[in-house]
Amino acid sequence: MPKFMDVHHGMKGITEEELRRAHDADLAIEEDERVHFEQAWADPESGTVYCLSEAPSADAVQRIHERAGHKADEVHAVPLVVR
Repeated sequence: MPKFMDVHHGMKGITEEELRRAHDADLAIEEDERVHFEQAWADPESGTVYCLSEAPSADAVQRIHERAGHKADEVHAVPLVVR
């Protein structure tokens, strides 16, 4: 399944607990769109949050984020991944 990296801006000062709650909100409903959120990162100083997911489309990723209450500002396909 394709991977996506989405970006949220304007979350300056986000705490680890707030990031966990937002991520958990996504996880609770991700199956509805066949999305799987793998990991989330945040930079509280800049207010930027990044989420890595597998999903059928960028639209599916966005729909889950919107329903969870934190629409992404950007959703990017990540066609090449090196581990």
